[in-house]
Amino acid sequence: MKIPSLLALVVLMLLSILAIAVGGFLTSLSVSDWYLTLNKPAWNPPNWIFGPVWTTLYIMMAIAAWLVWIEKDRPLVRSAMVAYGLQLFLNVCWSGMFFALENPLLGVIDIVLLWIALAWTLERFWKVKQVATFLMVPYFLWVTFAMVLNFTIWRLN
Repeated sequence: MKIPSLLALVVLMLLSILAIAVGGFLTSLSVSDWYLTLNKPAWNPPNWIFGPVWTTLYIMMAIAAWLVWIEKDRPLVRSAMVAYGLQLFLNVCWSGMFFALENPLLGVIDIVLLWIALAWTLERFWKVKQVATFLMVPYFLWVTFAMVLNFTIWRLN
């Protein structure tokens, strides 16, 4: 592995850690109080599951982005990385909308935009490096589940 390639992997991992940290901070603003007062469906996962799931998904996302980035001489890499950055930004924004602002409706709006940006990311990744797309599929499925959960929480409250 060449130094620039290794450096890119480190940067993408650090970006994921930053996203986890910011999202976690925003979530912590109300997960212990306001969130506990919300009506939630019976199929709402226990709170302890979110940390390990998101950590695993962020690691897989960073590796997927790195696999695309190292193909930087191929067409569509730039748009794939823009899509990746957009969906990562919207992911962090969701924690702000839902938890920091205590607003499930804004969460729904954001997560729908996130889902669209993520679908675009998958489409771009597929055209550059298909294995990267496979690494992103669990994240796509989790965001789809989170979108349905967010919508249900909004409707119940």
